[in-house]
Amino acid sequence: MTDPTPGIDPYGATGATGATGATRYGGPAGAADHGGTTSAGSSDHAPGDVSSIGSIISDISADLSTLIHQELELAKVEVKDSATKAGKGAGLLGGAGVAGHMALLFLSIALWWALGSAFDNRGWAAVVVGVIWGIIAAVLAAMGRKDLKTINGMPRTVETAKQVPDALKGNEGRA
Repeated sequence: MTDPTPGIDPYGATGATGATGATRYGGPAGAADHGGTTSAGSSDHAPGDVSSIGSIISDISADLSTLIHQELELAKVEVKDSATKAGKGAGLLGGAGVAGHMALLFLSIALWWALGSAFDNRGWAAVVVGVIWGIIAAVLAAMGRKDLKTINGMPRTVETAKQVPDALKGNEGRA
């Protein structure tokens, strides 16, 4: 099957046509071509030539550099978007927390007032409401402490991070 437009990648990359007529894709559109062909379309080195291996490695290096750069830019955009959404959500949760606090405050005052009318002593009613909130605080603190004790951190990440230096040296199987 022949390419209807030689030298053009259907995915947007530019290419150069070599001596065999095959199209070599050199990366994203607009990226510099790092060798392999001349402007006339003929190959500037023979097959198996050491300089052609060097140009292939150069192409791979340039493409890898471009890929890493593009991935980093994508990550920056995604992190900014996520941070913006997280900030908005945190602000809304903060507002809900303040509203919930006010609701509990006024419900506590209403309970204090109702118990004060029942006991005919507002002082003891305030103590009862305070003790109720103290019990609730103690139960929540105990539950939170128990949950915090079960946190293991990042054991898998720490383990794989320890393996990176050996993997870079080629010793990943000799640990």
